[in-house]
Amino acid sequence: MIAAPEWLVTPGLTPYPDAVAAMEARVQSIRAGTDRELIWLVEHPPLYTAGVSARPEELLDPNRFPVFAAGRGGKHTYHGPGQRVVYAMIDLDRRDARDLHRFIQALEGWIIAALAALGVEAGRVAGRTGVWTGGAKLAAIGLRVRRWVTWHGAALNVSPRLEHFDGIVPCGIADAKVTSLAALGVHSPLSAVDSALLAAFPGFLAAISERAMNPAGVETVLPHDACASA
Repeated sequence: MIAAPEWLVTPGLTPYPDAVAAMEARVQSIRAGTDRELIWLVEHPPLYTAGVSARPEELLDPNRFPVFAAGRGGKHTYHGPGQRVVYAMIDLDRRDARDLHRFIQALEGWIIAALAALGVEAGRVAGRTGVWTGGAKLAAIGLRVRRWVTWHGAALNVSPRLEHFDGIVPCGIADAKVTSLAALGVHSPLSAVDSALLAAFPGFLAAISERAMNPAGVETVLPHDACASA
């Protein structure tokens, strides 16, 4: 039986390079069997990240905030205070769940369920990754997978300054807006969002536990249109 993933919430603003280094080390130890899987909830200082399919012309204001190459799937995204970043380090091989598309759908479903508990109706948009409400993107997803251990994850806009997204074409989608819980009139503190995510977490684990049919892989970045938790 696989031990339950560790659940870690880090207060304050976590520097992005520190988060990436910590994730990479944890992924290695999970793959080696010396550490548990991890769900890590953080906030970052204001910054932009560029995924593997990011285009230079979609970085509209390169001098506004620091820009980091993320190595995850997707294009440009913004991270900053008031945004709950959920880093999910899950061993899909050990869980016999080697299906990345199923994992992405499970992440979306997890966030949708947590939002429902907060009174927010959200869902998916055909052909576009992430969580949407009223035609606007509320949460974005970007993954990297190393030897079937996932890292990076999702970013949910709770109360960030939405004008900070103006320095990029968010996720490369020029015809869609970005929104937040605060912009929707839902003024939930991060602690309440975290509690909703924790309550919905068993459903996420159940969604990824079904046997997958995809062939094995070594290092994967998926999908090209998914961006966020870099």
